[in-house]
Amino acid sequence: MNAMVALCHFCELHGPRTLFCTEALHPPSPSPSTQMGATIPGDRDRDADRDGEGLTMRANSSATQRGEMCDGCRSLPASHPGFVSIDDETGIRFLSHQHPRQPQLFSVVRQACVRSLSCEVCPGREGPIFFGDEQHGFVFSHTFFIKDSLARGFQRWYSIVLVAMDRIYLINSWPFLLRHLKLTIQSLQSTALKVFDGEQGVCPQRAVRMNSVFSPAVFPHQRSGNAARSLTSLTQHPNLWASLHSSFSWLLKACGSRLTEKLLEGAPTEDTLVLIEKQTEQEEEMNCWEGADGGASRSERHPSQSELAHDFLCDDAKLEELPDPKFRSLRHLRQVLGAAEFRQLVWHVLMGNQVIWRGAEPSLIQSAFIVLKSLLPVGCVRSIPFSAQYEEAYKCNFLGLSPDVPIPTHVSSSEFSVLVDVSSEASCQNSAVANDDVSTLHQFTISSANTQPADRGPTLLNKLEVALSNENLSVDVVSHCLLCLKEEWMNKVKVLFKFSKVDGRGREDTQKVLALLGATGPGEEDNVRLLKFWMTGLSKTYKSHLMTLFEPAAETHRFFRQ
Repeated sequence: MNAMVALCHFCELHGPRTLFCTEALHPPSPSPSTQMGATIPGDRDRDADRDGEGLTMRANSSATQRGEMCDGCRSLPASHPGFVSIDDETGIRFLSHQHPRQPQLFSVVRQACVRSLSCEVCPGREGPIFFGDEQHGFVFSHTFFIKDSLARGFQRWYSIVLVAMDRIYLINSWPFLLRHLKLTIQSLQSTALKVFDGEQGVCPQRAVRMNSVFSPAVFPHQRSGNAARSLTSLTQHPNLWASLHSSFSWLLKACGSRLTEKLLEGAPTEDTLVLIEKQTEQEEEMNCWEGADGGASRSERHPSQSELAHDFLCDDAKLEELPDPKFRSLRHLRQVLGAAEFRQLVWHVLMGNQVIWRGAEPSLIQSAFIVLKSLLPVGCVRSIPFSAQYEEAYKCNFLGLSPDVPIPTHVSSSEFSVLVDVSSEASCQNSAVANDDVSTLHQFTISSANTQPADRGPTLLNKLEVALSNENLSVDVVSHCLLCLKEEWMNKVKVLFKFSKVDGRGREDTQKVLALLGATGPGEEDNVRLLKFWMTGLSKTYKSHLMTLFEPAAETHRFFRQ
């Protein structure tokens, strides 16, 4: 990652100061001479020696320019060569010292240090904040306090800043940086708190200050001795700077490799945008839980519905890993259930009704959900794969239940739900012969209060059944056909959303648009229901973009109509 991490401190005598910084040096491009000749042994060692000399010279020149520094402003002595770590995979070197090697970087880090400990602070003075500009770089800063029995207010102010020129990359890395910087900060605070408690136990400073005589004339001289305590003495950590070098180096490496660029053939699909939004929400929710329960493990709390939905959406690649018996594709599901029952089930899925599977094998139910959810956009899927109690429809439209869970009366009598009961064949239970065929091992009973005519249905369902019934088409070809149908109808959903929600057109104009989209005629009612349900699966990014882009135009249109 093209960034720099620095630990900063607000000294009571000298103001904001940079204590320790880590930067990443990428290997230079090979010159023609080195490409033609062999590598000379010992060059790498000499390069490391030059790096150490450069760090020492830089530290000496910085100390000369800024004059004398107290112990609180100094991390490593001027003669210390600094710390160097080399990534064998990429050849990137991570260098750590009190100040950057280059004068330009020194100025950037110095400005970030001053702003993070003076004007750019969050409420409460502890926590993360983002600031910067194109000229001086963008900064992710996290300020915090360290306990000190001799300091004013018994605490000293520090910050960890990460400076980069890529604003978008830095903002997208906010949850990752916040989560791992909190671990480093909490480690420093807990270690310093133990030292603070020990010093207070020996000599309580509050009572000493209460009984001492205060004189404004001699107060600066009284404070000068106490203001020079280094972070090493506050934590009593013998390898503090080496530990920070390891943490900062890993942070730069991990943050640079967690986000990768992918070549997209065209604009990202709605499914891609929704998955990105769900991942961001999950990372933010993880940070909230860690802050609320002190970093408790995820197993110690009940997972939220968003986590369950996101985990289930990532199970496509795990279909092959599920044990037999299981459903392998939509065509396989159609063969097991039968054409009429399959059409009824898929109709409920496309209309957004709650689909409930009740059985004793969670893997079989999960495979059915993985196959059925491919019919919908990612944003329309809310799934609980297996539960010991019934969950309402607003929480999930795919629900797996154990066999003994009763279905509420208002659900079983509702036309907006369908129940699939999975029962095992008695002959197969008594048989010792292993059989992986779902149809011979289980019976499936589909029940619903909705009596939908078999000859009606949305256009997408009719086209899908034609593809599934054509045995000349392989499973992969049918999957690509379904993908094209979904993209076609998602484009119609976008047009309808823009026309009805953003522009605020009337019913007559909307009917004309539906006719233009090919949603009228046979199955018009189901087509409209499908479009309205799929509209809920549009990404927040797309909706906010349309609302922001077309809101002034919509206001002008309504003004002239009045």
